This record gives sequence, structure tokens and C-alpha cells, in this order.
Amino acid sequence: MTLFATADSVTSARLVGTAPTGYSEDSALHAKAWEGLHISAVFERAEEFDLIHNSFDFLPLTYSGLVATPVVTTIHGFSSELIVPVFEKYNRRGYYVAISDADRHENLDYVATIHHGIDLSEFDLERESGDYLLFFGRIHPDKGTVEAIEVAERAGMPLTIAGIIQDRDYFERLVEPRIDGQRVRYIGPVGRDRRGELLGGARALLHLVNFDEPFGFSVVEAMACGTPVIARPRGSMPEIVREDESGFLVASLDEAVAAVHTAESLDRAAVRASVEQRFDANRMVDDYLALYRRVVALDRAQPVEDGGAVR
Repeated sequence: MTLFATADSVTSARLVGTAPTGYSEDSALHAKAWEGLHISAVFERAEEFDLIHNSFDFLPLTYSGLVATPVVTTIHGFSSELIVPVFEKYNRRGYYVAISDADRHENLDYVATIHHGIDLSEFDLERESGDYLLFFGRIHPDKGTVEAIEVAERAGMPLTIAGIIQDRDYFERLVEPRIDGQRVRYIGPVGRDRRGELLGGARALLHLVNFDEPFGFSVVEAMACGTPVIARPRGSMPEIVREDESGFLVASLDEAVAAVHTAESLDRAAVRASVEQRFDANRMVDDYLALYRRVVALDRAQPVEDGGAVR
């Protein structure tokens, strides 16, 4: 196992580092230049590997036709329909993995859907229901921050907001004026040291997204702490949240308010149990290892046409 990542990455694999750190952490790094160096470092050594697993979106696919090594690409959602033609071009020679069934694109073929997994040992079950509601994610219209404030106010419960401000205008116009430090608190981004305590201490996680979310890490992490999730039934949410077991799928703010009052009655141990097998990191690893073996076998068995594998 060789990991191509930033040079400051911590891993038990053999590390090949190109950029010294993430370019979002060092503004002096030119993102496109280091992306080029990073991707080329992988494909210039392609013959050393049985398989290349690409989690770097569409750009590495443009190298895949130049090497014989099969390339598995996990598609972490689509930032725009404008990038789909790249995936379409390499559809017949690549091996695509979706992170949820909801995120499969109708024009593409997939070898598997593999949900993300988390390290459950980092999240302790909190058996008692908390006294606040939680919004945990980037502050952006897509994520429903304002809707979370509205539901909390109508339910008569305090709301804690945690996350980066991705849309500054949205925050300053619609979110910040409603923050009073008591009924609505904003605590900024939260790291691993505080994440479990914050998630586990909430009555419920409000995840009222306004887009078809490919996956929801905070949703799974909250449930791993025993905290129910109140979400809109968009994107991957119906695959993650089990109605009346680990949370509620709501079509309106009225339904969300009602779910807040019902959330306390859910068995928090059952909420955690609902994700222990489905979203454990070890399950994800096993799924990928099985896929790697299948892809290598498929690739070796396929004829070559126009320089690429036919599927």
C-alpha cells in the first residue's frame, strides 16, 4: 500500500508526499501546480501497482488512458454537471464507485456503492437526551442553517451552531443577526477533541439540507453518539437515517418541529446500533479490499480495445 498525499500526512502506508501540506492550509502554495505534481507522481509510477485508487475527483482520469494499471475512482459527488463529460469519456475503461445509491449519475456505470465509514471508537454513546439542538456543518444555504434556527425557535429549544462559514454573505445577512449567545449560539469549527461531546450532548441533530447530499458524515457521527437526526429526505439521507429508529425524515419545518418533541422518546442505544455495522470503518475497508480483488481479476480477464479495458 502506497499513499500519495501531502508530505505531512500520518499513515502506516508507504507515503509519497508531493505538496508539503494542504494548499488550503498554506496560501503560498499554488493549488493547480501542486495538483499537477501530485497526480503525475502517481501515474509515472503506475506500473509498480496492481491498482490505483483515485479519490481526487475527475482530473486523474485524464491520465488513466496512458497507463495499463486499472483505476478505481470513488466519486464524492458532482460539484457541477459540467464535470460529468470527463467521467463519461473514461466510463468504459474506469471503475467507478458511488458513495451512496442516491449519488449515482444516470450516464455512468458503477462497479459498487460503498458508503463511508467512521472509527466508532472515537464516538461514545450518550444514553441521556441533551437539552439543546445542534447544527453541525458548513454554514451555507445548501446545509439549512437558517432552517435549523427556525425549527429550534419554534420548538422552544436552544440551538448550537458549529462549523466553518462557507458563505459569508449568507451568514452575515441571515444567521448572525439571530445569534444571541443563549437561544442561538455559534461556536465556530469544532475539531476531533470536542466533536464527540458536542454531538452526544444534543437532543437531536438538525440536518435540513436544501440539496441532494451525496453523504453526511455528521449524520453518521451523531447517530454513533446515540443522537437522533432530523433530516430532509434528500440525497443519501433515506439510506442513512432509519425512520423512527435513528431519526426522522421530514418534508416541512412543521414536521421537523414535531420530530424535535418526539426525538426524546427514541432509544439512544438503538440509534447507535443502527450505524454500528452499516457505517463502521472496518466494513468500508473490507468492501474496498473485496472490490480491489474483483477489479484486478476483471481487468486481467478483459480484452484490450483502443488502448483500454472493455467492460
